[in-house]
Amino acid sequence: MSINTIRPDLPGLPETVPARMLNEFVYCPRLFHLEWVQQQFATSDDVEEGLYLHRVVDREAGDLPDKSEAWNGRVARSVSLSSPRLGLATRLDLVEDGGDGTVVPVDYKKGHPNKDGGAWPSDRVQSLVQALLLREEGYAVERAEIWYAETRQRVHITVDDAALQEITDTVTRAWRVASDPSAPPPMRDSPKCARCSLVGICLPDELDALQTPPKQRRPLKRLMAPILEGRPVYVTLQGAVVGVRSDRLEVRLSGELKASYRLIDVSQVCVFGNVTVSAQAARTLLSRDIPVLWFSYGGWFSGIAEGLPGKNVDLRIAQFRAPEQQQLEIARRMISGKIRNSRTMLRRNARGEMPRVGEQLKQLAIQAMQAESSQQLLGIEGTAARLYFGSFSAMVGKNSRVDVSDFQENGRTRRPPKDPLNALLSFCYTLLVKDLTVTLMGIGFDPYYGMFHKPRFGRPALALDLAEEFRSLVAESVVLQVLNNGEVGPHDFQSRAGGCMLEASGRKAVLRAYERRLEQEITHPQFGYKASYRRVMDIQARVLGAVMLGELDDYTAMVTR
Repeated sequence: MSINTIRPDLPGLPETVPARMLNEFVYCPRLFHLEWVQQQFATSDDVEEGLYLHRVVDREAGDLPDKSEAWNGRVARSVSLSSPRLGLATRLDLVEDGGDGTVVPVDYKKGHPNKDGGAWPSDRVQSLVQALLLREEGYAVERAEIWYAETRQRVHITVDDAALQEITDTVTRAWRVASDPSAPPPMRDSPKCARCSLVGICLPDELDALQTPPKQRRPLKRLMAPILEGRPVYVTLQGAVVGVRSDRLEVRLSGELKASYRLIDVSQVCVFGNVTVSAQAARTLLSRDIPVLWFSYGGWFSGIAEGLPGKNVDLRIAQFRAPEQQQLEIARRMISGKIRNSRTMLRRNARGEMPRVGEQLKQLAIQAMQAESSQQLLGIEGTAARLYFGSFSAMVGKNSRVDVSDFQENGRTRRPPKDPLNALLSFCYTLLVKDLTVTLMGIGFDPYYGMFHKPRFGRPALALDLAEEFRSLVAESVVLQVLNNGEVGPHDFQSRAGGCMLEASGRKAVLRAYERRLEQEITHPQFGYKASYRRVMDIQARVLGAVMLGELDDYTAMVTR
């Protein structure tokens, strides 16, 4: 049986689809789209075990003899083949002599055969593509084999006309999915999701829950694939040099080693003021998708260096093409969520009853959902902020070592903040926007094009949008924590020329509290499982992406009860 061209003649499609991606397609068409079309990737224990197993066949060895030559028992490892005519490509783990004038492709898998002792459908398709491409090169192939490491056995697959027709049908469907800018919907209650490395990106249960009326939702099982590994490293030591040696990030001052971290434990490097990052370190960090973020000595977020920009171009197209009405609806929900979180913050922490302010904030949250324009929404948000910050100092306990009476007089001030409480708020907001900027960029958003905050030179408007619902939950909570726990005192602030800024000791205390807060687990109000604030921020950004791509009708803000 001969197979004609399968790839559709559509502009923008790659010439070939890798056989490994067809394996993903058979396992789950959405996984195929996320991983190949949107270029989103996450590792897992299964993925790492598979890579370890393949080390024995990843090293190229032996030549693929010409089809006219006798094989005489020869073996070739790690052989790449492709056919633009068929629109297929593959990398064969092993090609062996079949002993009867044929050759046998052998694929290595870490798992085990199915319950009938046969190959899993996704593995079978990948092996058949390998057989097909060998035939395309003129070799006689009657069977393919899969070696399953867990049971240490080979499974044979017959290569006949029916099998090749199966490949034709599968590849045709895969190209059709790849041609669509929208990913297929997630599976529902599928056991496959539990073993999928992209479950933390796909969010199948979460998207399903958000499309279910709240009273009918049931708590979800805990996330099985944490995707946020590593933690930020903050370098505040002035004159320090950040370098890389033997897969470790090192911080040195005048040649003396001050700190050392394994690179696999680092998610981002934040440098404050006069700190140098060596060219070697920058290159290594960017190649590992670890961003470097620069701050002024006083903590002003001034720049970021990251690797190649996000490859999810369809998400950026959807972001820029979002209709004004959709942008306003998302902004309404974000601002309403922010106001409700502010009200909860006051109810939990204010000394003394504040029923009037609480009721006013409640009404403003309702009005925010009904705002008819972004200007009206801006006015509602401003009124709510004045009410909230007018009562903010009531949440600072008597045991605080920092005098916050100036805040009652000044209110919220910035650039520069005029008192210690404003200095703490500004620094924590900077950290929050920094983390949301990195999160949004990692998913594929342009953080400078927002829904509520209008684009302005150098302003991460979308990160500021998403920060609204986390201001009380993260930033202001950290401020109250360091004040009420006595983690900062008067000596941690410096006043100069009408402005107030944190000293190095104060910044370190706030950074410690901020990281503690991001690691704190809460019960997610929508999904019912435990998740850290760091993970919740990532989930919110992905929910926003699902709205942009049309997978969800409405955005749901993060609001605690």
